[in-house]
Amino acid sequence: MSAEAARAPEGLDIDLEVYYVRYGPMVLRRCRGMLRDEQAAFDAMQEVFVKLLVNKRRLDGRYPSSLLYTIATNHCLNRLRDERRRGETVPLPADGDIAGRPLEDPEAKLRELLDPILKEEREDTRQMAYLYFIDGLSLEKIAQEMDMSVAGIHKRLRRLRRLHLGQGSEP
Repeated sequence: MSAEAARAPEGLDIDLEVYYVRYGPMVLRRCRGMLRDEQAAFDAMQEVFVKLLVNKRRLDGRYPSSLLYTIATNHCLNRLRDERRRGETVPLPADGDIAGRPLEDPEAKLRELLDPILKEEREDTRQMAYLYFIDGLSLEKIAQEMDMSVAGIHKRLRRLRRLHLGQGSEP
């Protein structure tokens, strides 16, 4: 496939300024939710838009919220993985933030459980698992986000359950 054929269809080019204004808050919320640190989330959001700028010629602008959500999710997962490999600690939230939070963060617990299971899986399979098990997205929403069929998402999640949990039932 030529570079021109891989480019977004005419009229669906990515307008970075429009995307930043419209979808920036969504990307920041996603990064905050995953990184649990305001400054790291802001930096990650900026990096997501830099990636968009660098790769905009080969990306499809038809579903901008899905595209940005996926880039943000992957970027934050990579960042968390890199921090864990380097043994870095995640900064504590400000004192005011601690009071409003439960002592145990269920999302962090789920991530902790899923990481070893998913380390050998394909990137898109890992993303599906995080979207389903941590973010609580429906199969339909995940299929839309990843531009796949619901049956394909269901099949991959069922395979994960069968391999790692010995279950073959509904995801």
